[in-house]
Amino acid sequence: MTAEAQRRRTFWQILLFAAGLLVLTVISAGSVYLVNKAREDSKWVVHTIEVENQTHALLLEIRRAESAARGFLLTREDNFRADHEKAVAAIIPALDKLTRLSADNPTQRENVEKLSAAIETRLSQFAREMAFVRQGEPDKAMAVVREAAAQDVTTRITAIGTAMIQEEERLFRLRTVSADRSQTIAASMTGVGSGLVVVLALISIWLVRRSALGRDEAEARLRDANLNLESIVDERTADLREANEEIQRFAYIVSHDLRSPLVNIMGFTSELEELGGDIFRRIGGLARVPAEGAPLAPAGPGEIVLEGADKQLSADFSEALGFIKSSIAKMDRLISAILNLTREGRREFQPVKIDTRELISAIVSTLAHQAAEAQAEIHLEPLPDVVSDRLALEQIFSNLIDNAIKYLRNGVPGEIRIRGRTKLGYAIFEISDNGRGIDPKDHQRIFDLFRRAGTQDKPGQGIGLAHVRALVRRLGGTMSVSSELNAGSTFTITLPIAWNVSNRNRD
Repeated sequence: MTAEAQRRRTFWQILLFAAGLLVLTVISAGSVYLVNKAREDSKWVVHTIEVENQTHALLLEIRRAESAARGFLLTREDNFRADHEKAVAAIIPALDKLTRLSADNPTQRENVEKLSAAIETRLSQFAREMAFVRQGEPDKAMAVVREAAAQDVTTRITAIGTAMIQEEERLFRLRTVSADRSQTIAASMTGVGSGLVVVLALISIWLVRRSALGRDEAEARLRDANLNLESIVDERTADLREANEEIQRFAYIVSHDLRSPLVNIMGFTSELEELGGDIFRRIGGLARVPAEGAPLAPAGPGEIVLEGADKQLSADFSEALGFIKSSIAKMDRLISAILNLTREGRREFQPVKIDTRELISAIVSTLAHQAAEAQAEIHLEPLPDVVSDRLALEQIFSNLIDNAIKYLRNGVPGEIRIRGRTKLGYAIFEISDNGRGIDPKDHQRIFDLFRRAGTQDKPGQGIGLAHVRALVRRLGGTMSVSSELNAGSTFTITLPIAWNVSNRNRD
């Protein structure tokens, strides 16, 4: 998959996620709003029914009071009187409740005021009728009844109540329509939202299937590429191994063949040194021959007596021979080092269980004399055991400890510490000192073959650290240095705890 296609897929995935989130948000907000509105509409519908029921209840109590009063007036029976008193007692609470329920509607409040006045008038008439009946004056009670009929108070109460009921029925119709509309909208929104969610889900499934197919295709291509890569790596590894072996053979042959001319140069240099002695003795003898007579006897056996320019020439000749001999000796050491490196490169490592502390203690014992001369103390801290090549580890730690002793600062007691720890299947060794240190710009230079850093006041060919790093790499590890000038150095070596031949072959 190209980068552009990946970006487009990512864009559509983000857009789909945002759309889904937006739809869910809108549906949730709309549902909450519509549910609250439907609840509010339902509440008003119930309120309308309550007002209507309360109006009917009030009118019913008035009719009960009217009927019971007529029955008591005609029969004088106590049950009619008790029923009338009960109905009258319920009228005022019913009127108060109706007043509270209709307080939200101005029209109904006006009707309630009219109804309250009419009910108050009719209740006073009831009271007068019942009082005259109890006093045994039925004629006066009938006169009150005729007066109430003439004023038509009951009819007015019924008319006002009917008007209130009609108003509530009108409100009921409006509020019912509003509640139905809210429920319809809520149901529609739920349906539309569910449909959108289903559509988004189908799109998501399609994108997921498409992504899965693309991933499967990419994995198939990657597997094919890995197979090709493995074969290419195997071929390149074989080529590199063959080239490396060829380089080692070439280095061995060249180093070995260089020995022959070097030996000849060394031999002829010795002969030239002896010949130079004879020549300068002759020159010295000729220089002492007088103008007339036999030459003078030499000053002593093997002694050359020269003066002036001849003496300077002899000194220059000896100095030149000295430079040649020192260069030959250096070249001999370099050739020997190259031969050792090539031999080491051909040696097969043998993994064995190694007590690292015991091995390094033995190395420290062999270097105890140099440490004493350098006034250095070597401290061994706990070290992890490893499975590795013993000879390689001896060479690694011998070089590093020897360097730590060699490059201490003059006049400062040396302190060398060797410590180790384990981490994720690797053993980490640190060799630190308080010596002269290494300039940070030379941290890589010191690992190059025949390259040295700092003041060259110690013997060496610049091979030790390069050889150490090569051994560490062959053992499947890494090597690094942390150092500053006049602040000491710390060499860190990371090696597998359990190294074996298969590790090396895989590496």
